Amino acid sequence: MEEDVPLTLSTRIEVTLSELAKLRDTTIEARYETGHVSLSVFRFDGDMIVTPLLPGRIGHDAPTMHLRRAQSDGVFDRFAGHAEDLWAKGRDVWTIPAAEAAHVTA
Repeated sequence: MEEDVPLTLSTRIEVTLSELAKLRDTTIEARYETGHVSLSVFRFDGDMIVTPLLPGRIGHDAPTMHLRRAQSDGVFDRFAGHAEDLWAKGRDVWTIPAAEAAHVTA
């Protein structure tokens, strides 16, 4: 894919699910939650990559922040709490039926 071509949300979801499928037989866990589409979070122990999606902007125009946990109840913990709420509400990516995955990406 060309990097200068804007991708729709459905295309991004489709690409992500395709890439995650390659990791199915690993210990990687992935979940999706359909009620919230304004934040991407990737957490690795005490580090986190956060991309807040800005209204009216294409996803790749959003800022990406590398957060490192440095104190209790700081920015890292606040984003982590939000991500944990989304994780609890989400469903395991591996359980998405093919028909639903097509709907999610439509």
